[in-house]
Amino acid sequence: MNGEIAIGLMSGTSADGVSAALVQFKAHTYKLLATAHADYPEDVVRRIRAGGDLSTRESSQLNVQIGEIFAQAAHKVLKKSHHAPGFVTCIGSHGQTVYHGPNDTPRNTLQLGDPAVIAERTGIAVVSHFRQRDVAAGGEGAPLMPFFDQYFFGNGPVRAMQNIGGIGNVTVVGRGIERPLAFDTGPGNGLMDAAMRQITGGAEQYDNHGARAKKGRLSIEAVEKMIKHEYFKRPPPKSTGLETFGPAFLQGSMGDLLTERPDDAMASLNYFTCLTIQESYRRFVFPKHQVEEIVVSGGGAHNRTLMKKLECLFAPIPVVSIEDRGLPAQAKEPVAFAFFGLRAFHGKVNHLPAATGAAHARVLGSVTRP
Repeated sequence: MNGEIAIGLMSGTSADGVSAALVQFKAHTYKLLATAHADYPEDVVRRIRAGGDLSTRESSQLNVQIGEIFAQAAHKVLKKSHHAPGFVTCIGSHGQTVYHGPNDTPRNTLQLGDPAVIAERTGIAVVSHFRQRDVAAGGEGAPLMPFFDQYFFGNGPVRAMQNIGGIGNVTVVGRGIERPLAFDTGPGNGLMDAAMRQITGGAEQYDNHGARAKKGRLSIEAVEKMIKHEYFKRPPPKSTGLETFGPAFLQGSMGDLLTERPDDAMASLNYFTCLTIQESYRRFVFPKHQVEEIVVSGGGAHNRTLMKKLECLFAPIPVVSIEDRGLPAQAKEPVAFAFFGLRAFHGKVNHLPAATGAAHARVLGSVTRP
């Protein structure tokens, strides 16, 4: 397979580190050559999660430090695949989101990870600031995955491509759909991860395979309270983040359940995450599209309890992991940003404005040359 090679770098709202993918693209096909991961040090994780509470000086320092870690991830994936930097056209770097304010005035979004540092350390051109350009064009800066889903899965059966990272998002694509439907469904793993950190005093960062949720009994009262949030009623295009569904939301919704009945809290949050997806589809997807398959990517695809609940809630529609379609569950986003970077490098449109609310199609991303 000939074509161009690009690196995608992605760190989501879970803030556990940087995922890298080395990918070869040709027309409407791609080949994943290698993946790698660079962990964040604990102090970096702590400052990322502080988000908007950081001082200007702290944010500036963190921007450079995250850039160094992104560069390390790029070097790791090159070493793993035995490719020299000279074979790579560009790096598509999503950056680390520390604040997302699509409903602020003016609307804004902030991703850290200095592209100048990445370009200097790797010798490869870096495309960054994808979300900021979408916001400048009147969009919410998210979700951006719909362009990738449409480009590579748009000619197949009608599918709901459901990503479950820190936040959940869906794109409905397939034959006969001229204008893909896409939006953030609400919290993904973010609430469950935050709850596990609180329950274990930071000893555990996530509920491994949903084991604790499986042991607990869900609190209908807590779930009913959470599902009343106004976000779930808002029609697309829409996006959200941990500013909305983060620690403050968790405390206000769970109360004493986290300390008195932690397994029940995890069961409730697990079910709530599934219910937000089902409710999103009921309100905005199913009235328009007859979905033949739901394909789950992101860390949520590894949560067995969550996947089982989704299967039950959506039966008889099949719910499968994207790994069944040949792509590692947590590789999809870095693969996508490698593609977005390559498109931007060549001056080609790389987003669907209907998915974000942007006024026009744009080339998202700024190029920093080595």
